[in-house]
Amino acid sequence: MTYQLIYTDSYLKRAARFARKHPELLSQYEKTLRILELNPHHPALRLHQLRGKLKGLHSVSINISYRITLEFYFSEKEIVLVNVGHHKEVY
Repeated sequence: MTYQLIYTDSYLKRAARFARKHPELLSQYEKTLRILELNPHHPALRLHQLRGKLKGLHSVSINISYRITLEFYFSEKEIVLVNVGHHKEVY
């Protein structure tokens, strides 16, 4: 049971900027996306809903400092990637 990751144009720009800025995190980032596609509820991702101005979005962890924010449509098996970066930048 896999989910479809949706890469919007704005997300792709943010991801490219993230990759240029943090090449040392690329393998962790790619692993996070693979796990997210296979099982978004995997404990390593620490999937959780966001509140406040980001209500309606979810977040998963790349590592202790970096996150991916996303829209998670459980019934449609789609995950729309919104932002990637340091937790201070994406929250």
